[in-house]
Amino acid sequence: MPPLALDDLYRLAVPGDPQLRPDGGAVAYTLTTADRDSDENVTEIWLAAPGTEPRRLAKGGAPRWSPDGGTLAFLRPVDGKPQIHLLPMDGGEPTQLTEAELGAGVPVWSPDGTRIAYGGPHGTVDPNAPVVVDTLEYKADGAGLLREITTHVFVVPADGGETVQLTEGDFHAGQPTWSPDGRQLAFTASLESDRDLVVSGEVYAVEAAGGEPKRLTGPEVICMGAWWLGDRLVIAGMHGAPEGHTRLYTLDGDTLTELETGLDRNVMMGAPGYPGAMPQLLGQDLIFAARDGGCSHLYRLPGAVSGQAEKIVGGDRVVAGASVASGRIAYVASTPESAGEVYLDGVVLTSYALPDVELFVARRRTFTAPDGTPVEGFVLRDENLTEPGPLLLDVHGGPHNAWAPVFDGVHLYHQVLAAQGWTVLTINPRASDGYGEAFYTATKGAWGISDQDDFLAPLDQLVAEGVADPDRLAVTGYSYGGYMTCWLTSHTGRFKAAIPGGIVSDLHSIAGTSDVGYFLKKHECPGDLAAQSPMTFVDQVTTPTLILHGENDDRCPVGQAEQWFEALRERQVPVRLVRYPGGSHLFILNGRPSHRHHYNERILAWLEQWVSGSPS
Repeated sequence: MPPLALDDLYRLAVPGDPQLRPDGGAVAYTLTTADRDSDENVTEIWLAAPGTEPRRLAKGGAPRWSPDGGTLAFLRPVDGKPQIHLLPMDGGEPTQLTEAELGAGVPVWSPDGTRIAYGGPHGTVDPNAPVVVDTLEYKADGAGLLREITTHVFVVPADGGETVQLTEGDFHAGQPTWSPDGRQLAFTASLESDRDLVVSGEVYAVEAAGGEPKRLTGPEVICMGAWWLGDRLVIAGMHGAPEGHTRLYTLDGDTLTELETGLDRNVMMGAPGYPGAMPQLLGQDLIFAARDGGCSHLYRLPGAVSGQAEKIVGGDRVVAGASVASGRIAYVASTPESAGEVYLDGVVLTSYALPDVELFVARRRTFTAPDGTPVEGFVLRDENLTEPGPLLLDVHGGPHNAWAPVFDGVHLYHQVLAAQGWTVLTINPRASDGYGEAFYTATKGAWGISDQDDFLAPLDQLVAEGVADPDRLAVTGYSYGGYMTCWLTSHTGRFKAAIPGGIVSDLHSIAGTSDVGYFLKKHECPGDLAAQSPMTFVDQVTTPTLILHGENDDRCPVGQAEQWFEALRERQVPVRLVRYPGGSHLFILNGRPSHRHHYNERILAWLEQWVSGSPS
């Protein structure tokens, strides 16, 4: 079979957001594909069940079953705004339920199935009006300038009728969750006046009939999500400051108690680029996702009380969504062979792996940093190769993210390079997730300084083993990986080519221009920003550099790329800047298909120009 090609981007189908029908007999899920003609990502809702072929239900996303399983609520754009629609499962076409001016959020059914709650944007927008701000909370990556828009909780009758707004004010309400009796909705929010300077988050409850929200938790835990599971609220949050693992808590009355899981691991709720699943009850047991060794796995905590959690979905799989019902569990997971499949009780229901493409499989390796710290990595290459060849070091973002040994539908150039005789090395250095909290926080105040050798030592070892040709080494990375690419090329001349994407080059300027810049300065890089900034050492860069950056990136603003580009060009280092119009920080995950294809294509071309022709 032929190896994967970049154009296979348009053949990939990636499932997500699995929702198990209340009787446990079928799974509704989203399926996302890239359409070449429209240059859009297309999301549809599909249904899979044991013994039958999956079938398409509707165009849209965020499917949610009614309590009786007779209706599927979901989101579908109307005039560019997402609106809740209802699909009767006994036949018929979807009907539109909401007409929210700025769009609706994920539907949440009431326990009796008569109402649907959602979190949605509220306010008025004049795109030409001056933007006047008094706090740092005025923009967000992917949304841009927030202006007067806030997010609040709404409820609409499931059979139609007037939508009622339950919260209002200058704050953002999180995803709502119904109390078991349907009388209240809980949500997370920060109502503190200095929330742009101090990370905070509490759980509030509001009567479904209306009224003032009541605060249920105090400031000791930064609450990031809340779910009414049985008669208790389960909360995901951080204790004290946003500098360590996310943990699980339960709220019984006024008592907030941490759930001990016996794991030194980070709870993963699921977000773009950070796969996981929301906590749920399976019978009396709590099911949750946590990252272990780079992979997001599922765990069961018996009785939903403190104890030792049991891993129930592990191995070389990355879970990206789960759902429970009737004693069964459905989930989506990627594997070394597939970007994602739907499973029910461990049995695969779908087949989205490309059947006519041979994929290379990354092998786990443990390397040793100079100070003796073990560092895990993954080596992707043709195992039939016997001579030293070119090697690309790829650095993940975060820095609190992680590589995993599964098929990567985003970084397609990995597979293309392996087919061309390259070795692709991915490392989970200090600050990576899945190796304990001490490892997770090891780069605080020492970006680049504490983790540089976590990359260089593995390179030295692969060169010594005859895997990598020392004269044909290259480095790339996105976000924090873009930062580290700039850092490494300003501290060593061993790389023949560098490709930083979504970069951070100057911590001084990003602290005032990123949507999270102040918190990055305060919690990730306290202390001497100059000592942690690649820009301080730019005079030492000689590596030909290709910079790839989204034009509308508010997380790592494009000015970071402009600064690095100008500095290298002034010093006559070979450099090229590519800017992607409309691209947010996550455009390499969910941006225009043509941009994602071009991103991969540019990397391959730069490596061909500056490395492949280099003498061994």
